[in-house]
Amino acid sequence: MSQNAYQAVSRYVTRHPEILQGEPIIVGTRTSVRAIVELWRLGITPEEIPMHLPHLKLVQIFDALSFYLDNQEERNTYIERNRIPEELIPPAVKAAIINKITKSIIIVRYY
Repeated sequence: MSQNAYQAVSRYVTRHPEILQGEPIIVGTRTSVRAIVELWRLGITPEEIPMHLPHLKLVQIFDALSFYLDNQEERNTYIERNRIPEELIPPAVKAAIINKITKSIIIVRYY
């Protein structure tokens, strides 16, 4: 992959046409801004997100959220276009996700 193909969006957010079809990602990773935003929209605080994505630093999380908020309309359109319809998610998967998120939020807030 050519280093020249990277398009810096902000200090920690970049795009590359060969990674996730050019979707904004965190520099040096394949983690999309969308993945971070989805966790945040589920009610997970920025400080809690590294528990779910331990390879990221808090500064990267805040930069991704800042990029999202600066480009919210475009990003929301992309997120909605790539969302799995609720009826296609098996109940057991939904329950496991909600259970995992609820436990992590309770544990973090307890301390």
